[in-house]
Parts: sequence; C-alpha cells; structure tokens
Amino acid sequence: MNVGLTRRDQRKQQRTKLLIEGAIILALVIITMVILPLILPEFRLKLVGRFLSMAIVALGIDLIWGYTGLLSLGQGIFFALGGYALAMHLSLQLPDGAIPEFFMLYGVEKLPLFWQPFYSLPLTLIAMVLVPGIVAGILGYLVFRNRIKGVYFSIITQAALLVFFNFFNGQQKLINGTNGLKTDTAVFLGQRVGDSGIQLLFYETTIVALLLVYLLCRWLTSGRFGRMLIAIRDDETRVRFTGYDPTWFKVVVFAIAGAIAGISGALYTVQSGIITPNYMEVAFSIEMVISVAVGGRATLIGAIIGTILVNFARIYLSESFPEIWLFFQGALFLIVVTVLPDGIVGWVRDVLWVKVARLLGIGQPVSYPAIADDPDVQNIQEDQLVTKE
Repeated sequence: MNVGLTRRDQRKQQRTKLLIEGAIILALVIITMVILPLILPEFRLKLVGRFLSMAIVALGIDLIWGYTGLLSLGQGIFFALGGYALAMHLSLQLPDGAIPEFFMLYGVEKLPLFWQPFYSLPLTLIAMVLVPGIVAGILGYLVFRNRIKGVYFSIITQAALLVFFNFFNGQQKLINGTNGLKTDTAVFLGQRVGDSGIQLLFYETTIVALLLVYLLCRWLTSGRFGRMLIAIRDDETRVRFTGYDPTWFKVVVFAIAGAIAGISGALYTVQSGIITPNYMEVAFSIEMVISVAVGGRATLIGAIIGTILVNFARIYLSESFPEIWLFFQGALFLIVVTVLPDGIVGWVRDVLWVKVARLLGIGQPVSYPAIADDPDVQNIQEDQLVTKE
C-alpha cells in the first residue's frame, strides 16, 4: 500500500492506471485493425484472429479467477458450445429440404428437432451466448450452493469438461461426433466462409467483440459488483458473516464468463474452419488459464497480452523446433509462473515502472496499484461490508 498518500492521491493513481490501460487498448486496436491487415499475409492474419478470439475467453477467466478466486479448468465446455451453435447455423445454409451430408452417412433422414432453431441467424447469435451462459449458471449453482471452492471447484470443472468431451465424441448421429462440423466450406452472406473477404470480416468482428467484452469486464469490476467479487476472493467467510450470500454473486459471474467463452468459441470456429470435441480437451482449457497467469491476474489487459504472447510463442516454437517445441513451451510457462508470479503486467507495474520512475527522478512515482491497494476495495472490506444496505 502507498503509505502516506491521501485518498485523493490514491484515486488519482487509479485514474492514471485506467488511462495507461486505455492507451494500451487503443494501441492494440489500431495495430490489429488497421496495420496488421496491411502487412500480414492472409494465413498469418487468420492466426492473429484466432489469438484475439482466444483473448476473449481469457477475459472471462480473469473475471472469475483473478477477481473472484474461482479457478475453472473447464472453460472449454462453454467455448465449444458457442462454436457448435454457429457451426450448426452455417451447416444449415443448404437448398430447401436438404440436410447436412453427415446425417445421411449415419442413416438419419430427418433433421433432429434441436437443430431447427439454428436456421435463424438471430436465434443462433442468441444461442451462442445464452446456451453457454445457462449451462455455466446451472453448473455454478450446483457447485456453489454446496460451498465448494478452491481446488475442489477446479477438479469438478475439469471432471465436467471430461463428461462433455466424451458425450460430444459419441454423438455421431447428432453432431458428427469426433469429426465435428466444418465451417470453411459453408456459405455465409453469399460467400464461402473460407474466402479471404469474409475472413477479414470475421477478423474485424473479433476485434470489435474483444473491445466490447473488455469494456464489459472493466465495467463489472470497477463498480460495487466488482468490489464484492474481490471481497469474496479475499475473505468469503467474512462476506457471509456480514450478511451477504456469495453464492449468487459467484453464480452470476460464472455464467457471464461462460457466455463470454461462447462468443470466443464462435469467432474461433469460423476462423479455424472447424469445430470438434477436441476443443473440450483438458490441455486446451489449461492453456487458457496459463495465458491469464502469464499476462497477470486481476488486470484484464494482462489476460489479452498474455494470450497473444503465449499463442505467438507456441506458433514460433512449433515452427522453429517441431520435435521439441513442447519442452520449450513448458519451460517458458514454468519460468514465467515462478519468476513472475504476478504475470508480465504485474512485473511492469510493481518493478519496471518503479525503477523507471526513480531513474527519471520522480519523487513519488504514480504506481499502477495492485488490486489489494485499491481504495474502493478497502471501502467494501472496511466500510460497506460492515452494514448491509
């Protein structure tokens, strides 16, 4: 904590932090939306689009892990549900009376009833957000009402991931099982999804979606709701003692993170060209969590930066060292987590910025305050939790 600073100084530091974060976000938007499409070949641009779509699910993970203390290892469930929703709509862009080809391979002559709503694009867009959000909310309620938390919560989410993975793998007659649903050959807005023009549209849409989700998460974490999440993370027992029920707060934030993962999965699917149950593999969900840890928990911007850096490192290492790149990747993760426990953004905030400020002769550096030093967090822990409104 910055001892000796007045409340006004602390609030000034918070505004400075938001300005710095806003400048970083603006720079990322300009670079990705304007500069990269001009200098990168189509294949590389599609990779960047996938990385940016992965950054969306990372924001949801930071919301539940960094701010609420809920380490979920099963976000691949909601990611895949969003991807399947959009892929089902694209698979139905066929002549009247026709059904996707894979149905006939398994002897299915009539389109299953649950496929019918996906003829409509508006219903599909609603489903790719609501279905993952509702599933996450139901799962969260079943877990949180029994006050399960910590490592047990992580184990349950991973177990749920395995259940969904095996279930989707076995549904050949309904969703083509292990083969999944291809999207690159489907037609959308009069063009093949795999064509460069429509891919550029999906790329730009991903950037806009990432910005909107970031603003949503920033809004949620900047107000009273966000302060309550932090209070639950820091001392849930105290929150209960003061009269609040953390269960519904955790259910709501977990459902929001699930809906965010659904958006991410849908955008990733149309840029990768296929959705399969492999998106529900344990390693894929763990990689999402690692990206947030590398960037820095409870920072939001760290989730974006960490996801981009981890995915670029994975691509570079796999291309440069195809036989041993997994060892490099594992070593990179271990080094970052052990040497930089607060992530890259935490290191910049707590170490690099302080050294730069001293080097420039700034008497009292305006720091990028940690969450625990946030005066609003202190308010809810010291004042607002004392008397329930």
